[in-house]
Amino acid sequence: MVQRDLYMKQIIPLIDNELIKVITGIRRCGKSYMLGLIKEELLKRGVKEHNIIIINFDSKKYKNIKNNNELDKIVEKSIKNKKGKVYLFFDEIQNVKKWERSIAGYKIDYDCDIYITGSNSNLLSGELATHLTGRYFEIKMYPFSYQEFLNFHQKSSSLEMFNEYLQYGGMPQTFMLDETQKIEYLDDLFNSIFYKDIVKRYQIRDIGILERLTTFIFDNIGNIFSASSIMEYYKKEMNIKISNKTISNYLKYLENACFIKKVKREDLEGKGILKFNEKYYVTDHGFCEAKAKGNIDNIGRVMENIVYFEFLRRGWKITIGKTKDYEVDFVCRKHKQTIYVQVSYLLESDETIERELRPFSKIKDHYPRYIITMDQFDRSRDGVKHINLLDFLTDETDPI
Repeated sequence: MVQRDLYMKQIIPLIDNELIKVITGIRRCGKSYMLGLIKEELLKRGVKEHNIIIINFDSKKYKNIKNNNELDKIVEKSIKNKKGKVYLFFDEIQNVKKWERSIAGYKIDYDCDIYITGSNSNLLSGELATHLTGRYFEIKMYPFSYQEFLNFHQKSSSLEMFNEYLQYGGMPQTFMLDETQKIEYLDDLFNSIFYKDIVKRYQIRDIGILERLTTFIFDNIGNIFSASSIMEYYKKEMNIKISNKTISNYLKYLENACFIKKVKREDLEGKGILKFNEKYYVTDHGFCEAKAKGNIDNIGRVMENIVYFEFLRRGWKITIGKTKDYEVDFVCRKHKQTIYVQVSYLLESDETIERELRPFSKIKDHYPRYIITMDQFDRSRDGVKHINLLDFLTDETDPI
């Protein structure tokens, strides 16, 4: 089994801890597999297999559990006559109504350790925050990173391997398929998530408009836009009238389904977070290959997408930086550290270097500045450190 150490390192110290462990992420990114890794760890520690209870709500066996009362009956039946601590695994719990009420009660009523997965980024909001305040720990899970992709294939980094990752992304099932099958799988997976977690969940009627919006986002990863600008695009290019509110709702639904991540912009001259014109990145860039223009043709934006999620995996908080008329791709913060990052495909000329580094010159503070590209030679200059993209993605000590 591929260990996915990044996540196991977070989970192992929490085993037998009072906190409820909640793993969130897009469908098929490996959450169920993580539960298998946790089960394997528990068995190594001497836990009896019959004390590990796994309830997968995508399974036919449990698909009829619709609310917390039905969930209580199953849990009570499963725990009955068990001796010692039990380990409760709830896989894809988001469609069970009021599940959070029961989960909070299990910690009181039973000697148990609880692990939950869900494919909704909004899983830990609203009522759950009231019922479980201070009693859960969230692990945000993403598709395979480039290094995890290499580990799976037991290969060293190379341009050939990176090009495959760049094109088809990090959804683990694609790794065992040929090129045609990869696209077919990604297309099928997209449709499954799209209809199950968005259309059905939010009872969308005009599916065509939502599909067009999704393709628009995939085509424009890393570009700045607002609901209003999308509304004008639909009106001008497609003669489709759609309200600002509907677009905002659709964007939120896509975000809740973990398809996309919204990144806010901040004014680096001290005016705080800007309330308009955000950027969106796609949780797995393989969907862009399957549903929009080819990733190779859009390589600069896809690289930016990959770098963004790599920083997220490493625990950085990220915004887009605005300074006067210029923009810094990423302002990254972790603990008390702040860094500025630009991402570019290649620094092919002095004009390109000047364009990419110009935003840094407008920043008044002295936090470290980095530019990440595919260039093989060191392009560091004017206090800006250059890092090769593959070196960044494969250096687990975090070169930044």
